Parts: sequence; structure tokens; C-alpha cells
Amino acid sequence: MSKYNLNDTIAAIATSIGESGIGIVRISGKDALAIADRIFLVKDKQKPSSFKTYTVHYGWIVEPGIKTEIIDEVILTIMRSPKSYTKEDVVEINCHGGIAVQNKVLELVLKEGARLAQPGEFTLRAFLNGRIDLVQAEAVLDIIRAKTSAALKLGLTQLQGKLSAKINRLRQDLLEVAALLEANIEFPDEELGKIDTKQLFNRLSGVRSKLKEILSSARQARIIRDGLHVVICGKPNVGKSSLLNALLKYERSIVTPVAGTTRDTVEETMDIKGIPVRIVDTAGIIEPTDIIGKKAISRSKRHIKEADLILLVFDGSRRLGKEDTLLIKRLKTKTVIAVINKIDLPQKIEIDKIKHFFRQVVMLSAKKSQNIESLEEAIARLVYAGELEVCGSVIMGNLRHIEMMRQAEKFIASACDSLDNMFSPEFVAEDIKVALLSLDEITGRRFNEDLLERIFSDFCVGK
Repeated sequence: MSKYNLNDTIAAIATSIGESGIGIVRISGKDALAIADRIFLVKDKQKPSSFKTYTVHYGWIVEPGIKTEIIDEVILTIMRSPKSYTKEDVVEINCHGGIAVQNKVLELVLKEGARLAQPGEFTLRAFLNGRIDLVQAEAVLDIIRAKTSAALKLGLTQLQGKLSAKINRLRQDLLEVAALLEANIEFPDEELGKIDTKQLFNRLSGVRSKLKEILSSARQARIIRDGLHVVICGKPNVGKSSLLNALLKYERSIVTPVAGTTRDTVEETMDIKGIPVRIVDTAGIIEPTDIIGKKAISRSKRHIKEADLILLVFDGSRRLGKEDTLLIKRLKTKTVIAVINKIDLPQKIEIDKIKHFFRQVVMLSAKKSQNIESLEEAIARLVYAGELEVCGSVIMGNLRHIEMMRQAEKFIASACDSLDNMFSPEFVAEDIKVALLSLDEITGRRFNEDLLERIFSDFCVGK
């Protein structure tokens, strides 16, 4: 790759910048051990290049040639090629976690011949050197960014290669079908070229079914990975802000008996049963009386349009009003949980009417945090389709993977249609070829520099 010179030795701070107990400066490349030899000092004067792999050593980082000028007291770890993260010689310097000392050690390493790593370049080298594929490389970033245990489990599933293994098995099936077709094209009049069209159709249909099975869990996985966009809405003074506070378990929104207290959207991130949730408390949907109210209602409507899930809140102590009815009609095409609030008060609401429109109904008291757990469980059931743990089939949530897999499925469907209509084998073979290219782009068998730039630019420098 023209941008990424694998002959260079690279270095970066691999831990978060700031005060901490330990900070790690990572070096990777052919000169990593030689650089460590010049700056690391131990009592018996051994050199890191003589240390065994996977060994840890206590000593000091010093200026070359000025052994008395100690920069820091450190622990140095040696990982020799090819059994390292990058499959190159790797040295990690565990120094004290202050900004000044980490920068001083890094500056010394760069002065001795390393260059500063680009974002994600350590993981990029792991990919380019064949230690991991592109799916696993992207999983590293997912693990770093995971906000919940479910998102972490999804990232680990991909890092372990479960999605890659499924794709590789499907790829092998397609290659075998392609080989039979090529034999038919090259030797149409010989025994080698005779094919069972029905058998090929069944094999392609089997591959297509497996792709569709993986794709069917993509929305669930995307929510686990990126978060569920939940919007609390309802007419004024039904307890929307109280519900937000009850879910967050602290007072985030101002709550008063005065209708219209919330004049703008209030957004927070939380964890519900392992699901990262971006929850939005909206202004009550009423006819605005001023320009601020008009903008607040406009923003509320935009959030409702974009939401994965709506929590439509009703005041259980009152009968359904005109505003309630209008909201029910407006949200009939959305995924909605109807929330009957204020069950601590005498109930007047027509619950049967609400159940007629919405299958999911939860009754609670936001003010007294009563039955909030039932609402959390209802949200989780909608995401996991009844399972409160990440099921084993959920292995793909990356939008790039989803797009490529949809493309592969589309061309396999086209190949099946060509077989069914007894078209020439060349048409079928071409569709299979494009499907294979799409699968190869997921795992990184096929890639270009622009693709790598998009993926690895999101990484931190030290990873």
C-alpha cells in the first residue's frame, strides 16, 4: 500500500492520554528491538534484543549515551515476530501514566528512528500481515467503543472469527458451484461438462437462505452495536419528563405540574438490559403559541420520525383526549409501546381503546418509579424478540457488511432465476462471480486503499 509503509518502525502511546497509574508506549517493526537496545537500561546491562519473546523486564528508560539521565522507571515487554499483535517485533514500554513522562518516552523512541503511527496502523498491520481479516479488524474498534455488555459480546463474537467463518463456508460453496459451471462452459460436449441444473439451483438456494438468515439479525445487531433510538412523546403534562428521570434513575429533566415545562428535546444515553439506548424526552405535542414552541414541536416531530421505538405516554388518571387520539393516529406506522402513567392515582383512562391500537402496553407510575422494570423488559423483548441475551445467531451489525451481504444475496437470487429460466451458464457464472467479490470485500480478501482509509481513520493512534 502506498500510504502505509510496512518497512517503517512505528510507535505511539497506546493508552488514554491523561493521568493514570500506567501508560504504554508501543513500538512495532523491524527496528523495534534495536531502538529498545539504545534506550532501555537494566542492572545486568543485558539488551532487549537478547531477551526471549513474551518476557517482561524491569529497568529504566535513559537518553542514549547519557546513562545517568533517567527518564522513567519502567517495565518492558518483548513480543517477537510473528507471534505478536502485528506479526512484527513489538516492544511495549509500561511507564508511569502522566502526560509528560509518556510524551518524553515517545519523543525519545521517535528520535531513535521510529515514526509516529497513523490512526489504527497497528491493527492495519495485523490485517495486512495476515494475522486477522478485515471483519476482525473492525471488531477491535467495536470492542473499544462498546457501551454495554451486549455490544461487547457482539464485538468479541466477530473478533473470534464467527462471522468470517460463516462467510468463508458460503464462499467455498459458491466456488464449488462456479467450478462446475466453468467446466460446463469450457467442455459443453464432454462428460466433465454435464451438470445437474436442479442440484446447482438447490445449492445456490441454500447459500441464499444462509445469507438471508444472517441478514435477518442485522437490525438487532445494529441496535446492540450502535444503540436504540427511543423517543418519549405524548401530550403535555402526562409525565414524560418524570418517565425519563425514572428510567435514568436520577433527575435529568425538570418536572412541574405546569403543562409545557419541557420546551426542547432532552437527550441521554443509558443501558437497558444490555442495550445501549439513546433516549429523547420531547416537548408535548400541542399547537405552538410562539416561535420557541414552534421550533420545539418541529424538533420533536423530527425525532419521532427517526426513532426506532416510541414510548407514547398517557395520563391514566384522565380520559383520552383529542390530543391523545391524534397522536395514536399519527404513530400507527411506528413501533410503539403505550405507557399508561400515574397508576398511583384513580384510573379513568379507556385502557381497552389503547390496547386496540397497540399490542405493547405497560402501566406504571413514573413519579414513584413503580413498574419501571416492566417497561425495561418490554423494550428488551422488542429488541431481542423475547431473548434478554444476545443470541448466537446475531453476529453482524456493521453497515458495510450488511450492504455487501445484501449485494451478494441479490446476485445469487439473480443466478437462481437464470438457472430456473434455463439461461446460458455464462449468465449464472457472472452473477456468482459478483457475489463472491462482495463477500471478499467483507473479509478483506478484496480491498482498496480508500476502503482501508475509511475503516482505520476511526481508530485511535495507539491501536
